[in-house]
Amino acid sequence: MDIPPVVSNPLIEKKSLFVPTLDEVAKVLQDGLKSNFAQVEVKVVDCPDLTQKPFTLACKGLGGNPSVVEVGGVPYLLPLVKREKLYDFKDVARWSEINPAFIIGACAGPWPYAGVNCEMMANLSVSGNDVDNHTRIAKINTNDDSCILEILPNTETRIALLANLFLSEGKPGKVLQVHCKTRTGNDDFIASIRKTLQDHYKEKAVGLGGTFVLKEAKAKQHIMPDFSTVRLNSDQDVENWLHFYNQSPPLVAVGTLVSADPGLDLRVQHFHSFSHHGEGGHYHIDTEPASADYLGYFALGEQVVRIDRPVETHDFGRD
Repeated sequence: MDIPPVVSNPLIEKKSLFVPTLDEVAKVLQDGLKSNFAQVEVKVVDCPDLTQKPFTLACKGLGGNPSVVEVGGVPYLLPLVKREKLYDFKDVARWSEINPAFIIGACAGPWPYAGVNCEMMANLSVSGNDVDNHTRIAKINTNDDSCILEILPNTETRIALLANLFLSEGKPGKVLQVHCKTRTGNDDFIASIRKTLQDHYKEKAVGLGGTFVLKEAKAKQHIMPDFSTVRLNSDQDVENWLHFYNQSPPLVAVGTLVSADPGLDLRVQHFHSFSHHGEGGHYHIDTEPASADYLGYFALGEQVVRIDRPVETHDFGRD
């Protein structure tokens, strides 16, 4: 199969996000998350060194020109794949005007490298053409339906179809520390944060990006199989196509959320997780709420960068 070149000249749209103080957001989350978790502690702290365990990210912090970036979108995957939608992280950093760029987030992985459709946990630093890549992909072992998790080499910097990324310069600085235990509500960790912000800030778009570790409790996660040859036209079609797993902690997740869409057809939340024991995928929710223990570090995005927004769009397949 011919491998298409990466997209070189996409439409790029930028909008400022609403940026309240971290102290204000911490109070909003401290109050709001109690409806979904029995124990909640939210505070503003100096970002810990995220290169250390359990996070093992490519840079130490989340500071310096923090931006929420969405590339492509679900309409390039569904109802049928548009294989020509390949992008390069080096271009994404350049288009976002961030250099050096620390890039984390949830994406579709580079099918030309993997040989199949796959999940990606972006985790790399880019400075010009210099790359330090800790990005992982998760794909399905067709022999036994298990997860195959691997780290990409520095030479593989492509993304396929869609990506929800948090870009910064990787600098130290103040961040939100969110610690929640014992889930009592129906919302996953990220949805509970997003809905709390949405309830408080209404139409003002607040964007967050960062990382969390699910320290205890297993999690429902999916891995995409290879691209469907039949049209997937609804959420039910997509659910029947995906492969779901109950994966073991600790799981380290990266991604973004926005409390409101400022007219850019954004995916309002998207996190993928990886582990050091061979499991990873698209995070849905913990499956053992009584023992759930989340610790997250998040920064506020100052802008949203929308790259190659699909002209023809739809609202399914975004869970």
